[in-house]
Amino acid sequence: MKASELRQKNQAELENELRELKAELFKLRFQHVTNQLANPMELKRVKRDIARVKTVMRQRELGQVI
Repeated sequence: MKASELRQKNQAELENELRELKAELFKLRFQHVTNQLANPMELKRVKRDIARVKTVMRQRELGQVI
């Protein structure tokens, strides 16, 4: 997911996306602990997507337009 795609979404959609990503991260962590995770790089991808969503939300909060 690109930051430019996230900037086109409204606040409610961003909050929903963040909620979904956190749920996915929870599931992936559980799979990782039980050695059922096929691709460990998925953890990294989801964490970065969460960071992107939070960054866009914070930029809007501060009134920064990029």
